[in-house]
Amino acid sequence: MQFLERPEPNPNIPDIRPGDTVRVHNRIVEGNRERVQVFQGVVIRIRKGGVNANFTVRRIAAHGVGVERTFLFHSPRVEKVEVLRHGKVRRGKLYFLRERRGKKARLKEVRRTASNNS
Repeated sequence: MQFLERPEPNPNIPDIRPGDTVRVHNRIVEGNRERVQVFQGVVIRIRKGGVNANFTVRRIAAHGVGVERTFLFHSPRVEKVEVLRHGKVRRGKLYFLRERRGKKARLKEVRRTASNNS
């Protein structure tokens, strides 16, 4: 029985938490071409689990349609993740945002500094 090597975590993904608004630069392949697609939204969940660890980002697309996309932490396709703002949340999974529309779906912002990383 052969064991797989443990993949290195992607160094381009910073410490993110549920409620953070992030911009994910993801490399996608279309035919024989490769391009970077940017997906910006709120992190609604983080699933730990070693190699299968992932995070789900939700954004509101055209005509108020919600779009969720899941990205793997260890994927080499994730080029980089930028944290735009930190949301103040009291729970780990933000599924309640799926039922909210407009201003009710907003989260309060938390100012996190380098010394205040909690």
